[in-house]
Amino acid sequence: MEPMNEIAEKLKLLGDKTRLTMLTLLKEREWCVCEFVDIFDMSQSAISQHLRKLKSQGIVNEARRGQWVYYSLNVDDMPYIQAVLNEMPGSQEVLSSMNKEVNCTCN
Repeated sequence: MEPMNEIAEKLKLLGDKTRLTMLTLLKEREWCVCEFVDIFDMSQSAISQHLRKLKSQGIVNEARRGQWVYYSLNVDDMPYIQAVLNEMPGSQEVLSSMNKEVNCTCN
């Protein structure tokens, strides 16, 4: 088991609503930065900052495809994060509550 400090640092990241929502969406599939920009109505640099924090703690993986960066969940060895995410709603419910649809321009 990871030391308490490492677990605490990772769980702190879930205390931010934007990052928690990102992780909730990532439960079902990988997402492109451009999709998150549209969903959260934030700049690409703000979205990238949130994702950089999650990546630095090993919670998400990053994959580059051409000019776009895609993120996927990486919590197989983090049951404490899995437990939180298991209690979160599905992507459709999250997007509906935000009055958003996915219109990716990155493909």
